[in-house]
Amino acid sequence: MPFETLPPFAAWRHRDARAGFEVVFPRPGPEGHLLEGHTAAVEDGQPWAVRYSIVIDASWATRSAHVIGLSGSGHQEVRLESDGAGAWLVNGASAPQLAGCVDVDLESSSFTNALPVHRLRLAVAQEADAPAAYVRALDLAVERLEQRYLRMDDQSTQERYLYSAPHFDYSGELVYDAHGLLLDYPGIAERVA
Repeated sequence: MPFETLPPFAAWRHRDARAGFEVVFPRPGPEGHLLEGHTAAVEDGQPWAVRYSIVIDASWATRSAHVIGLSGSGHQEVRLESDGAGAWLVNGASAPQLAGCVDVDLESSSFTNALPVHRLRLAVAQEADAPAAYVRALDLAVERLEQRYLRMDDQSTQERYLYSAPHFDYSGELVYDAHGLLLDYPGIAERVA
């Protein structure tokens, strides 16, 4: 079943791994969505704030991301551009280490875990690798992040996925609402609006 239209905004309280809050305002466009959001948090005693603007096409592939960060080390900014098929530019320079990545994943954002779920549209019991262009929160460094999604049985109108990111030794059950937005990200965040 297709996801419902995105709501005008969504928000998450970050917990356990960090204390913070995220809000995103999705806006549909003629060829996809513009996703604008902010996150502020304290993690391991380090405060940071991130503002992002992500453009996705109609298939939910990331086409661009502009990320601005502020932390104790100062102000950073990074721009990513993608052809939607896995070739990337980071601040205008080719980024071959990201080859094959279709999604952007911001360390600061719970929202960005919606991108591969919408794009892949896995059936129950299907699984897929979804490597992402991963942007760190403190310094906006960009690296490749290997991820895997396995769709589990639904619960009412909620989709469930077993998600893993081996680099972080993380595995957990992610629960999404009828809009395809995370409700619960164990150890990371919970949806509040």
